[in-house]
Amino acid sequence: MTLADNLTPSSPPMAVSGPAGQLGGILGRMRAAARKSGPPDYDARIEHLDKLERALLDRKHELVKAVSMDYGNRSKHETLGAEVMIVINEIKHVRTHLHEWMETEPREVSWMFLPARAEVVMQPVGIVGIVSPWNYPVQLSLSPLVNALAAGNRVMLKPSEIAGDAAEVIKQLIADTFSADHVTVVTGGPDVAEAFTRLPFDHLVFTGSPRLGKLVMKAAAENLVPVTLELGGKSPAIVGEGYSLQLAAQKIMYGKCFNAGQTCVAPDYAILPKGRVDAFVEECRVAVNQMYPRLGQNLDYTTIINDAHYERLQGYLKDARDRGAKLIELNPAKEELDPNSRKMAPVLLLHPKDEMRVMQDEIFGPILPIFTYEKLDDAITYVNDHPRPLALYYFDNNQRRIDRVLRETVSGGVTINDVMLHVAQSDLPFGGAGPSGIGAYHGREGFETFTKKKGVFYQSRLNGMGMLRPPYAGRIDWILKQLLGK
Repeated sequence: MTLADNLTPSSPPMAVSGPAGQLGGILGRMRAAARKSGPPDYDARIEHLDKLERALLDRKHELVKAVSMDYGNRSKHETLGAEVMIVINEIKHVRTHLHEWMETEPREVSWMFLPARAEVVMQPVGIVGIVSPWNYPVQLSLSPLVNALAAGNRVMLKPSEIAGDAAEVIKQLIADTFSADHVTVVTGGPDVAEAFTRLPFDHLVFTGSPRLGKLVMKAAAENLVPVTLELGGKSPAIVGEGYSLQLAAQKIMYGKCFNAGQTCVAPDYAILPKGRVDAFVEECRVAVNQMYPRLGQNLDYTTIINDAHYERLQGYLKDARDRGAKLIELNPAKEELDPNSRKMAPVLLLHPKDEMRVMQDEIFGPILPIFTYEKLDDAITYVNDHPRPLALYYFDNNQRRIDRVLRETVSGGVTINDVMLHVAQSDLPFGGAGPSGIGAYHGREGFETFTKKKGVFYQSRLNGMGMLRPPYAGRIDWILKQLLGK
């Protein structure tokens, strides 16, 4: 019997029906194509990135329209700036550095093994699965795709059904750009998503809530699939002593109102020096008035994605009010906002307590709880007593205090004296810490996430390994004595 005979199954595998069977078939065809063609070289990877860039630019207005339809209203500038532009910048950054990242790395060899040599070879992991969320359906689908393609992989992508219009445009964009056995998009509801996460990928990326992240990690563990999880969390904004409240309010409210707060790295709550809350509230009011003189018919102000999330946010406010919080609505024109429109005015929440629902979950909406501290130690302690956040924001012009906050807190990423901008830097890794995520992508870290760094040792024709093989005798005793002592 030949080796080929040994590898041929005696009977065909049992067919699996439903989403699992269909998805498994797609994955199988991708594996077969990958084995047939082998990993793509540098020129091929650059061609893949170029094709994706052209397709994205050609369909940017179609994507803007689709995302806005999913939301009811989504600022076109937010979609172009926070989705399309970030992906295009990621492509440009990767294209600039890809040749360097792909190079084989020579490594040191211990003197005992000279004249052998060693190196690390960069190899695609294989087939990457990506499960993307609804809040930034373009960026969080295509940005990890850029990194996976740069690393030479094939990709299956499952966008969120909540942003169904955007998902359909992305599906068509990919189908028109890549062969189905190279990159493919599968759509569907929770049953498809669950089956997707159980596939034996070579790497799985998931962006979503910590609750769902646990389920995804459990499903991936059945096949020992490595995961990158971006899970959000409650990202604090700490205002240092002496920092301009006007600037802090402008920047924090921009982050809280951008996409109506439906951003994984939005400032979730603020911590102010004691005695400065009233002044901060007034500056927040001014900042919102300047950005959004009206809310109801303002195309710059995004709506809440659907009725369920709108009702969730209203439930947070009712629970907080019932538990003693003071609510301050920032509604510049004092409009009556129709709940059916899902336009929600920003709300400042004073006297929050940890037992309130708004402090239990990531808010994902235009609600800003405000705490106070007497000493910076108190703010640091509060952050450290809670799950590690995806992002942390600190406002201060004192470098000593900035260094202390950076040193004594752990978070996925940090922006100093502004919010969210670290995510837009292609050369910075993007990922969480502990409960807010596992692993990272963007830039070099994205390339390495989807790359197997394979160690290779080249034995020299002339070497001394014969002295270390049995039968062990005096020579090896002498060698070990020289290396390890008596």
